[in-house]
Amino acid sequence: MIGTIRMGLALAFAAASTLVLALTQAVLLRIGLGNPHVMPRLWHRCVLKALGLRVHAVGALSDRRPLLIAANHVSWTDIGVLGSLANVSFIAKSDMAHWPVMGWLATLQRTVFVERERRHRSGNQVNEIARRLKAGDVMVLFAEGTTGDGNAILPFKSTLFGAASMAIGPGGSDEVAIQPVAIAYTRRHGMPLGRAGRMALSWIGDQDLVPHIAELLRSGGVDVEVRFGEPVTFSAETSRKEAARTVEARVGKMMQAALHGRTG
Repeated sequence: MIGTIRMGLALAFAAASTLVLALTQAVLLRIGLGNPHVMPRLWHRCVLKALGLRVHAVGALSDRRPLLIAANHVSWTDIGVLGSLANVSFIAKSDMAHWPVMGWLATLQRTVFVERERRHRSGNQVNEIARRLKAGDVMVLFAEGTTGDGNAILPFKSTLFGAASMAIGPGGSDEVAIQPVAIAYTRRHGMPLGRAGRMALSWIGDQDLVPHIAELLRSGGVDVEVRFGEPVTFSAETSRKEAARTVEARVGKMMQAALHGRTG
């Protein structure tokens, strides 16, 4: 009964926040007024509060530019977790653009949608990411290309670092900073999550979204730790595969440290 009441109140708060902030963001983008990150960041914080997710940051976003964030991916909630901490934009799969409501909200946050299976389109989209990096936007790349189970990371896809290459050269910078970021879901109601608990919070493959949202709303009380690592310098001479392996190793190390309560 208490869980149902909590879910109803949380849904009402999330819906009201979304309506007000999304419409405000749509107007601001249309007239080109103000910082386009303010409304999305506030919205992420409202939604996380409704879901009962508490975010704890270790380290901070680098002040280097151009800056590409390379993070692991556990659930759709990762977007809100990172979006609540810093002024960032996301790189997402193209099918997300067609999701009801969520696709519209992602567009309002100036997400770049990538069609990886269609090379003639993906090239243009990589150029758009590079253009945004050159303009000073911090872009978030979930470098596994899919979601994991929250217990370990999957191999990082080197092809996804192509935007860093495109941001170097004429009209751009001599190098791009790639900052490793680890996201770890660590506790529920103050108790450490085991492997099964972390898997229950993850959102993998074709799992239905609505039941996953309902379960978070019903129970809440989840602690998420975000660790920001030292940036890796990417230049014209850098191998994408080498950069992917280096960043992957750092993210994996930080994630395991967070899951096991270690400081380093």
